[in-house]
Amino acid sequence: MAITLNLAVVVAGGCPLAALAAEGGMTHYVPGSSATLIDLLPTKPGWVVEGVYLNYTGNASADKEFPVAGSIAAGLSATSNAALAGSFYTFEPTVLDAYYSVGVFLPYVWVDVTANLDTALGSVRRKDSAWGIGDITLIPVMLAWKSESLQYNLLLPIYAPTGQYEEGRLANAGLNYWTFDPTVGVSYNSATSGFNAALYAGIGITTENNATGYKSGSVVHFDGSVQQLLPAGPGYLAVGAEAFYVEQVSSDSGGNKLLGDFKGRTAGIGPVLSYILPRGEETFVIELRWLPELNVKNRLEGDYIWLKAIYQF
Repeated sequence: MAITLNLAVVVAGGCPLAALAAEGGMTHYVPGSSATLIDLLPTKPGWVVEGVYLNYTGNASADKEFPVAGSIAAGLSATSNAALAGSFYTFEPTVLDAYYSVGVFLPYVWVDVTANLDTALGSVRRKDSAWGIGDITLIPVMLAWKSESLQYNLLLPIYAPTGQYEEGRLANAGLNYWTFDPTVGVSYNSATSGFNAALYAGIGITTENNATGYKSGSVVHFDGSVQQLLPAGPGYLAVGAEAFYVEQVSSDSGGNKLLGDFKGRTAGIGPVLSYILPRGEETFVIELRWLPELNVKNRLEGDYIWLKAIYQF
């Protein structure tokens, strides 16, 4: 099974999906953003185009409260979908002996949120929906170092507040603040056995939401995966699993502080299925992963479903 893979990274941005505590129980970082073979940084000069579909459905108990767009909401239930189009370019000259790439993701999102809100007439159950362009992900730095079966990765996703946001709404297409998410990773790819493993770690640092005066705390996130390549027709089938862990390491501040520090966490594990089709200098990959949350605090609990496809040329 002597093959060489030069794939691409996907960092899902602009998707107001429930990820952990923070304002609205949401952050820009989404579990599963970078973890598997399809998420390897490019190590071949040229272009990569990528398409992504992401679905999240989650719920919280009726007595659990969240700060949402300047209000306090309880019994939160949310369904979010996002379609992302991304493109990367890897330059011929190396930087610090690493392959250097830049990339961008443009998301279109549609979100439905239902929650209980306190009003002058008592608690009222309300539903809100939003759709449109979300928060764009810019990746000005992607560095990949190759050393035999190992690859070391460094990247800096930046999530820009380009999605529509309105204070007081339950659902918004964007989060109305910047996030800087420096991430490092290491991956192992055996060209003889077809066994692959990867581990990524990052920290998401946010700015203040200037509409609500609320600043969500920083979050540390880990994603790891194992996959086994198997010959399948003209290509290869990859079967494996991914696990993730996310912990908020600093307190929320400003805005409506009725809920205190509101730190949270989430963890989960699920299966990954990929198909890789190398064609000379070109490569096509498609991947499906299901990541249910198994341990949560101060957040919604649900399932992430990813469908990714890349074409490298």
